[in-house]
Amino acid sequence: MFKHRVKRSAFSSALVTLELIYHSVVRSVRSKHNNALIAIGLNMLQVIVFVLVFYIMFTVLKMRSSAVRGDFLLYVMSGIFLFMCHVKAVGAVAGAEGPTSGMLQHAPLNTAITISSAALGVLYIQVLTMFVILFGYHVAVTPITIDQPAAAMGMVLLSWFTGCAVGLCFMALKPWAPAATGVASTIYQRANMIASGKMFLANSLPGFMLPIFDWNPLFHTIDQSRGFVFVNYNPHFSHWPYALWVGMALTMVGLMGEFYTRRHASRSWGARR
Repeated sequence: MFKHRVKRSAFSSALVTLELIYHSVVRSVRSKHNNALIAIGLNMLQVIVFVLVFYIMFTVLKMRSSAVRGDFLLYVMSGIFLFMCHVKAVGAVAGAEGPTSGMLQHAPLNTAITISSAALGVLYIQVLTMFVILFGYHVAVTPITIDQPAAAMGMVLLSWFTGCAVGLCFMALKPWAPAATGVASTIYQRANMIASGKMFLANSLPGFMLPIFDWNPLFHTIDQSRGFVFVNYNPHFSHWPYALWVGMALTMVGLMGEFYTRRHASRSWGARR
């Protein structure tokens, strides 16, 4: 009943929010391990294992001829990096603390801060992992050349953005049906192992198979990124504006769902689970 209120300016409130986001990002990075370096190293190891598995699979199945002309390992990494960035963003944002979490009972923490910190934490880890692996490959194995590095980096950010948008929709649904939402989120992430198109080029697909993958924004960003990475590939059947518009639409849907959920959230929901 008796509470001392401190009036802050808009600039001061923005600084407080940014500070909370920073500490929440640090907390999300350290969630896998108390040591942040080990947490980042574990993610690097996971990405390296993915790259090696797909490299061996392509070699054993003799699918290297279906790749674009150029560095084959760079071709594999161009798909793996965007895939990991997308699915990790989906999982992090979908698992961010919502209105029924005990942490959000402490002002001024709110769902905007938890969502932002989860998304930025994933982006930090994945971008750092990507640059370290590419630098190590460039120095220790063979020099690499990326045709349009700025545009390729834009596709990485677009993959992250669409992953955050999908995760936001799952997060809005989670308080209403936590078990079903968790299963749906897992199915979506596993389905993208194939539906993302990281194992093949859109130009090489027959026409009747394109609709199977064309709905997926990650399919478009991966194919477009290979057009920016390799000078010998010009994507004809993918469009990055499609991924941008889908991400913006899903963000609006997710924000509306999260607002509705927050207005009707009850602390007893957490007790029932």
